[in-house]
Amino acid sequence: MLIAALLVNSDNISFHDDATSKKRVIENLSRMLAANTKATTAEKIFQVLLERERLGSTGLGKGVAIPHARVPDLPNTIAAMLTLSTPVDFDAADGEPIDIAFGLLVPEDDNEHHLQHLSRLVTLFRDADTCRKIREAASSEAVFELLLSIDDD
Repeated sequence: MLIAALLVNSDNISFHDDATSKKRVIENLSRMLAANTKATTAEKIFQVLLERERLGSTGLGKGVAIPHARVPDLPNTIAAMLTLSTPVDFDAADGEPIDIAFGLLVPEDDNEHHLQHLSRLVTLFRDADTCRKIREAASSEAVFELLLSIDDD
């Protein structure tokens, strides 16, 4: 599974986003995700992501979170990513704030791809070198190019 392909292009990366809380991160991701589908609204996306967070934080640790949910009537998987200008508390297992958030929505009945996508994202974001390069990137285009190069490996 190709991470950059999920994002489609650099327009789905908010570089140095100004979110100041977990709720704002989820709101900003919800708006970005909603821009990529006619199947649902930002408000509904926000609600399903919040419901998922109530089950347990999607904060992986080491400054990364992967808010994700299954959405009824969504025709295909969509994604968006934020890098934050200031890290925010996300209730991650390690207690550290996050500065990278990758939002993922999958069709409600697409169990196989959902798990494959999450597995690939977790592997990607557990790599300290990759996260360092994302944090050092100069623009959303640079982050997208980095993800493209990782996909090519």
